[in-house]
Amino acid sequence: MKAIPYGKQNIDQEDIDAVVKVLKANFLTQGPKVSEFEDKFAVYVGSKYAVAVNNATSGLHLSVLSLGLREGDRVITTPITFAASANCIRYVGGEAWFADIDKDTYVLSLDSTRKLIESKPKGFFKGIIPVDFAGLPVNLEAFKELAKKHNLWLIEDACHAPGGHFIDTKGVKQRCGNGNYADVSVFSFHPVKHIACGEGGMVTTNSEKIYKKLTSLRSHGITKNNMAEDHGGWFYEMQELGFNYRLTDIQCALGITQLAKNDKGVARRNEIAKKYKEAFKGKIKFQSLPKGSYNAHHLFVIEVEKRKELYDYLRAFKIYTQVHYIPIHRLPYYKKIDYSTADLTHSEKYYSRCLSLPMYPSLTNEEQEFVIEKTLSFK
Repeated sequence: MKAIPYGKQNIDQEDIDAVVKVLKANFLTQGPKVSEFEDKFAVYVGSKYAVAVNNATSGLHLSVLSLGLREGDRVITTPITFAASANCIRYVGGEAWFADIDKDTYVLSLDSTRKLIESKPKGFFKGIIPVDFAGLPVNLEAFKELAKKHNLWLIEDACHAPGGHFIDTKGVKQRCGNGNYADVSVFSFHPVKHIACGEGGMVTTNSEKIYKKLTSLRSHGITKNNMAEDHGGWFYEMQELGFNYRLTDIQCALGITQLAKNDKGVARRNEIAKKYKEAFKGKIKFQSLPKGSYNAHHLFVIEVEKRKELYDYLRAFKIYTQVHYIPIHRLPYYKKIDYSTADLTHSEKYYSRCLSLPMYPSLTNEEQEFVIEKTLSFK
């Protein structure tokens, strides 16, 4: 059996042809493929606006800036996520505060977040960044209600979940990133994610004000709008201090073809998840699925007592698993900030037991059966 990674990109000839076509065209960057990708992505998730960026970390950075986060401001997020979900707060000098996860879904706990907010004076926090962990959508309707009550903004870290959705209390399907509850949503196009651009990200919103701020900050804060007639085509102005967070036409061409296949890919991921669940039910704990939710399954996470031993055992058979994630408050940089008083019981227990099994659309039935067999044979 050949090596089986925990995740990988799926590139076909259509993707290659799309990239080659751009390489032979006039624009490699800042060309027509960028707006085409943005428009198609906005339609896909159901948002009014989409802004392509060079990676999701940049997207998170621009998101907190567009919402006015300043030095000393405090934001709540989950410790069970990639560091970028908290780093974006630190980039502007803000304070990252952690609430615990739900012990069964592994997403940010609404109750833990509420308790943390209510334990502090009014106005203590500025926002919340919940994460659609492993592809499972957070119930943003409930988080929006909490955020509105305390005058907080809401950023959905949807990097794991393009194609995921939940059903709200009105019976309406809410696609991840549609902007109906979150002020801003952020997606990732890293190779192990659903849509691979090499590197890349997308920020979606329904606010025109936030959209304009995002597009300005993405490109140095520079604008040329309505200036050529008075000054000539060369003229531009830098209105604010921005960044070079642009995505190229090459990557956007790849993103467009990848996006067109995402629903098929997510359906295949759910087939794989169903097979894992049938094999492990009653034997190994896995992420639960709330009623009305559709998990996009970037990951399939299990919990086991002897995590390191199972990791090594599977590796001996060339089955390469991964741990998602080391809790952010345990990382050396964040350890310097004292989180000893934070109640993160479920996060700590989850981390001691979690392991991500292979999950990607091109995983064959034979490969998955081998993974299941070896996982269940471990003692």
